[in-house]
Amino acid sequence: MKIERIEIYRVAMPLKEPFRYAGGVDFANGGLVVKMVSSDGVYGWGESTPGQYPGYCPEWDGCQFLVAREFIAPRLIGQDIQTGEQLQELLKIHKGNNFAKAAFDLAWWDLYARSQSKPLWKVIGGRSDTVHVGTGSGVLDSIDELLKRIEQAINDGYSRMKLKYMPGWEIEVVDAVRKAYPDLILHIDCNSAYTLDDLEMFRKLDKYNLAMIEQPLANDDLLDHAELQKRISTPICLDESITSPDKARKAVRIGACKWINIKLGRVGGLTNAIAIHNIAEDAGVGCWVGGMIESALGLAHNIALATMPNIKYPSDIPTSSHHYDENLSAPEIVLSGPSQMKAFDTPGVGVEPILERLEKMTVEKKIFNA
Repeated sequence: MKIERIEIYRVAMPLKEPFRYAGGVDFANGGLVVKMVSSDGVYGWGESTPGQYPGYCPEWDGCQFLVAREFIAPRLIGQDIQTGEQLQELLKIHKGNNFAKAAFDLAWWDLYARSQSKPLWKVIGGRSDTVHVGTGSGVLDSIDELLKRIEQAINDGYSRMKLKYMPGWEIEVVDAVRKAYPDLILHIDCNSAYTLDDLEMFRKLDKYNLAMIEQPLANDDLLDHAELQKRISTPICLDESITSPDKARKAVRIGACKWINIKLGRVGGLTNAIAIHNIAEDAGVGCWVGGMIESALGLAHNIALATMPNIKYPSDIPTSSHHYDENLSAPEIVLSGPSQMKAFDTPGVGVEPILERLEKMTVEKKIFNA
């Protein structure tokens, strides 16, 4: 498929409420939205949301827009791209900048699935259109507020809860939640807030029957995670540390984790996400799909990935209205049953931006024609 037109949008999507975690506080979510059009007039949409500052990772929406505008779009426009691997090979010359690459990779996959007149989840080998999902909470003002939020989530049909975990919001929070909900599937997400010096604290967490501890140590570390996993019984899940298929291969080889959270933006798109999924599956390491507070467009891409056979744990895919009063994209993402969502059966990913909302939320844009 020859890429005839590329549209790049840097967007700011206002959140319902501030989202607090170990990396900082978000009031609006910053991201890239990319539209890719083939010479046949077929189009596809992609989205990635690194955020408005480098808190989760070194990337943020402003720098990713510049990379997309100055390097990635000029590299891809006019190219005849037949596979995701070919697209990734074209972008290999540019180091890092996975979130920028992901927006283009996802747009290509949506375009490709539409050109085949097939749903994206079927094109990539999904096993079923039904996926299992959970929900979570950022750091709140009080434990009482958190318990009320968990009760509401259970009433809404969720059976799995993730808690952000950081200094000042630690074991006493987990203790209160576990006492109130002894059978709830529960895990914590540390967002790289700790070191091996905190070993005793992690050992104390073993008694709470957590499904996993997500990214406890440095965002680019594998070795210390392998050491920590040897010393605690709770499974470790790697998130920020897994930025490529090669990092996944090394992580499973040295025993750095028992789970991998795959985020499409973090790993550079669906092409690399599928490769990581397959590496983990071959090693007997389970995966699940993480989110970056995407609009419904990004959520739909996440759902497609979550249909893959080695997604063994409920994924972080909220409804369209969970974080936003006005979602950028449509149709809505909703629960189809208790802790379940369905992938769209329409060609492609099934969701795209509402153009008037895209215009309203756009900070800057650039259009390329072959």
